[in-house]
Amino acid sequence: MRTARIERKTHETDIFVEVNLDGTGQFDVSTGIGFLDHMVEQFSRHSLIDLTCRIKGDLHVDQHHTTEDCALAIGQAIVHALGDKGGIVRYGHAYSPMDETLSRVAVDISGRPYLVWKAAFSQARLGEMDTELFEHWFHSIAQTAGLTLHIELLYGANNHHICESIYKGFARAMRLAVEIDPRKQGAIPSTKGVLGG
Repeated sequence: MRTARIERKTHETDIFVEVNLDGTGQFDVSTGIGFLDHMVEQFSRHSLIDLTCRIKGDLHVDQHHTTEDCALAIGQAIVHALGDKGGIVRYGHAYSPMDETLSRVAVDISGRPYLVWKAAFSQARLGEMDTELFEHWFHSIAQTAGLTLHIELLYGANNHHICESIYKGFARAMRLAVEIDPRKQGAIPSTKGVLGG
């Protein structure tokens, strides 16, 4: 089983994260930010990555540290669970429709972090969450998981649909990318023989 656990405590957040890349999409998420919980749960369910993510953060300051550290810890857990990345498909992509909204997400588990973000929101908050933090969440997970990640909103009007479409698209792309391809027989999916750098 490809699993990992991250425990981290700072003056800003106290985090416990566990992942199982070969799961069924079971989740236990509690960040203190309701809308973020909803999005992280969507990621788990649609990626089939079992995920426990419990955070106590300095929400009396704002939501930035909790949101950032949530993504950093999940990314760290994913990269640890992947090990040397031998045998993985490596690439994944998904078109994600939700009512009037359509998003496109493509990911390469390259070891070279990079985020292209082409999406915008027309309101400052969803629930109690600042919408500017969603781009930062994806930037943070790309950094620690070593993802080249391209996210594009093709069209959409409802801000909830836009955000959920993006998270579900990311989940489906990651589901493909972390899968083991039996034809590769455990080989690193790179002509260099290593991913990253």
